[in-house]
Amino acid sequence: MALEQATRLNELSDIGFMRLALAEAHLAPVHDDVPVGAVAVVGEAVVASAHNERELRSDPTAHAEVLALRAAAQHLGRWRLHDVTVYSTVEPCPMCAGALVAARVFRVVYGAPDEKAGAAYSLYNIVQDPRLNHECRLTTGVLAEECAGLIQEFFRVRRGRVESL
Repeated sequence: MALEQATRLNELSDIGFMRLALAEAHLAPVHDDVPVGAVAVVGEAVVASAHNERELRSDPTAHAEVLALRAAAQHLGRWRLHDVTVYSTVEPCPMCAGALVAARVFRVVYGAPDEKAGAAYSLYNIVQDPRLNHECRLTTGVLAEECAGLIQEFFRVRRGRVESL
């Protein structure tokens, strides 16, 4: 019974933190960025949150996960994030997956898979590659439909704008 309760509490926490990541993702389209959000958590405390800002910063590395890692490291005063769980609305790309491993992140949780660029299971599994010096625990599919729907709607609207020009 205790194990079932612990598993259920963990699932509830994952959903709650993914909802925070979704709230971040909703901020990205304001500056025409793809709506991806991420939060970094230690225990039950959010230590950083971010959303894509590539367009805003004119920076190809300004993905939500990378920005959240930078903010978490600054907040915690260290680059080794061995006790951090990162929640991302979309499966991390190769760059972000590499950054998660380099930061020694304990656990990665994502919502929607990315069949074209996913590097935490779909195309590659960088975050759990035993050949690297660190492996992250991985949870996938948390609020997957809601996360995928946000991205799909963004691109549907964007395609509509292009077609109307």
